[in-house]
Amino acid sequence: MPKSIHPSTCIGHVHLNVANLDRQLDFYQEGLGFVLHWRKGNQAGMGAGETDLLRLTEEPEFKRYTGTTGLYHFAILHPNRKELARAVARLFSKNVRNSPTDHIMTKTTYLDDPEGNGIELYAESPEDGTFQIEEGQFTARRADGSLSDGREPLDVDALFGLLNANDRLDLPAAPDTRVGHVHLHVRDVDEAVDFYHDILGFDVMGVSKSFRVAFVSAGGYHHHIGLNTWQGEGASPPPPDALGMKYFNVELPDKTAYDEVLSRIEKAGVQGRELNDGFLVQDPSKNDVMLSYKSE
Repeated sequence: MPKSIHPSTCIGHVHLNVANLDRQLDFYQEGLGFVLHWRKGNQAGMGAGETDLLRLTEEPEFKRYTGTTGLYHFAILHPNRKELARAVARLFSKNVRNSPTDHIMTKTTYLDDPEGNGIELYAESPEDGTFQIEEGQFTARRADGSLSDGREPLDVDALFGLLNANDRLDLPAAPDTRVGHVHLHVRDVDEAVDFYHDILGFDVMGVSKSFRVAFVSAGGYHHHIGLNTWQGEGASPPPPDALGMKYFNVELPDKTAYDEVLSRIEKAGVQGRELNDGFLVQDPSKNDVMLSYKSE
């Protein structure tokens, strides 16, 4: 059995190729409350005021392709339900179409940015119950033991009840907002699990053959990476001139943990390359993963 990746491993940031940088910056600042950390040439970094959660590279000649592997969505984790309420209320105030959903153990909403990149905003709510894969099937149980399909409409009125008249919607996202997980389109779920589990060391939290999906994580979290074949078994990777995900960042807590993963990659014969920000490797579906570690 492969050694598990360090339990403090997390998703650091997501990097997108975009057609119109100004439009995307406006959306993420006005719609999601992100702060612009830096901008240089055709690139920018954004987040909640500290480390980057999102990086953007403008490629105006690139195109949007469908039916390929790549990003399904990236998920922004808010520190509590009240901050999620503020985020969802902001979307409503800006007339941004979104789909509030109750996954029982998380409260969430789904939306797309102006270029069609999928986004989830969520907050943890384990006190309400669980939502997991058991014997290949999704099972959601409320805290009282009753069953749910885990995809109920979110009680938005109850969520907004956490806000008061003095809560401003135009303030930036809370400083401890972060990327909670990414969900990827892959060409084969078992192949993807072999890579993320056997080579990188993420623990398998559940596989559903009927839903064609798997979840892997570090440290027992419900999932840091989702893997699905909803674009079709054997889906091709996007061409080099594709808009969308450039890569996502897996952040290890220190250099020792980082070196352990790089050693496993080398032993598996997987090719990668050193960059200024870390080590870039591709999964079997050609999704780029940037490995890095937190500096002292």
